[in-house]
Amino acid sequence: MSNNTSTAEKIFAQIKSLRNHLQPGEQPLLALPAIWDGGQGTKSIPCDVILTDQRLLGYYSVSFPRERLFLDALALTKIRNVAVRHKNFEPLFRELLVGTEHRKVYIRAPRQKIETLYAELRSAIETSAQADETTYDEATTANEQSKIPPPPTPVYGRQEIKTTFESSNIAILLLFMGGLGLEIGGAILWETVGQAIGLPLCIAGFVLVFAAIVQRRQRR
Repeated sequence: MSNNTSTAEKIFAQIKSLRNHLQPGEQPLLALPAIWDGGQGTKSIPCDVILTDQRLLGYYSVSFPRERLFLDALALTKIRNVAVRHKNFEPLFRELLVGTEHRKVYIRAPRQKIETLYAELRSAIETSAQADETTYDEATTANEQSKIPPPPTPVYGRQEIKTTFESSNIAILLLFMGGLGLEIGGAILWETVGQAIGLPLCIAGFVLVFAAIVQRRQRR
């Protein structure tokens, strides 16, 4: 218990105003930076992913240049499946799929952080399930005639996602960086040699950068 309290206080000190957005008695167990895609908007959100003894949260709070708050949460008791997803051509990052009956959340972070989150989330869900099972046993004992369905058990797993190189993050990054390189090189040649050589390189660079942006948006 003392270790959990110490961890909670460190997280409260690290993450601004988090204490104000937790439920009574809720304690944070783990916090790490990641990218949260709740499937409810058009873009993913860099934030802190916080695991508590009651919920999994995507959270950030900033006050400058204006106050902004992002808070999205899944109750541990509502989670039905958890899977670590590995996409080929992405050696450094992993994706954690967390699903309920009505929605799915995708969390992206470096492999080690995702593995840590996966293990801690599974442990927290199982601990919460044990508490629910005790409540269920007490309820059925008090009223043996009632038909109370037991809480469902979440499904855990790992998935290998096959993608083409052209649509991978590495290819998009190379396309974008190559376009910027051509634009910069074209601008330098334009200044030193002339428009006849520099302009085509600038145009080619612009096309590559534009293609990278379009490809990135199509993947969302």
